[in-house]
Amino acid sequence: MVLYDLLNCNLPESAGLSILNPVIYITSIMCYDVNAQLESQLKRAMRDADEHAIREIKEKLVRETDLPLFHVTGFQHPKMFIYTSESPNYPVVSQWGLVPFWAKDKKDIWNKTLNARGETMFSKSSYKSSAKDKRCIICIDGFYEHHHHGKETVPYYISRKDGHPISLAGLWNEWTDPETGEMLNTFSILTTEGNPMMAEIHNNPKLKGPRMPVILPDELEDAWLEPYRDELDQKRLEELLQPYPEAELKAYTVAKLRGKNAIGNQPEATDYFEYDDVKVEY
Repeated sequence: MVLYDLLNCNLPESAGLSILNPVIYITSIMCYDVNAQLESQLKRAMRDADEHAIREIKEKLVRETDLPLFHVTGFQHPKMFIYTSESPNYPVVSQWGLVPFWAKDKKDIWNKTLNARGETMFSKSSYKSSAKDKRCIICIDGFYEHHHHGKETVPYYISRKDGHPISLAGLWNEWTDPETGEMLNTFSILTTEGNPMMAEIHNNPKLKGPRMPVILPDELEDAWLEPYRDELDQKRLEELLQPYPEAELKAYTVAKLRGKNAIGNQPEATDYFEYDDVKVEY
């Protein structure tokens, strides 16, 4: 079992993916749990309608990922598809938890880089290089967030009302293990200030304020992947990191994702579950 003190993000034993050896991490970033199915992960690839490429992805490339992911936490470092400026419409296999090029060992850092604050991505040493040259998009079905209710936490599942995949803004990097020579592609999900709905759900008293992942509107996805040339581009990119409109999202309570009774990486993870004295849907 892995414990994450400030966020109470202990992984369930039934998670279904391999995890690191037991260790305690103290962190102030958010912990995101996501639901990512193959069809949603292929959102951008499907735009080209290249049947040969889609068949190749489904038959070969998907084997290198951990899909399907009905419920997974970043601390499990799942392998997923991302889209980069170098490959905007053909997915690249990447592992959650960005490892900067200067890191000597991934274990010392990638639990701390699951999320990156959008406000400081151009100044933090772990992210500033990627913010300029290695931005990415991660397409998912939805994400989970915990609401603090008395002494317990209640999980919500958040997705788009129209049922379309969510496109998250992220940063990526390639890192070479100095001991083995293995090349690792990794990513981090950017966060921004929470919208009013997320302010109600994400009420962790140990954080300074509500946060949420940066969700890119469909029409702004390509703008996020455009090349960085100067400070004007930096300002343009920073303006994309806005809270997603709550009117376009829905949220409802689901069964416990933590502890011995956690449902794990199962399709039922997104099923509606009712709790007493808790607002069950938005």
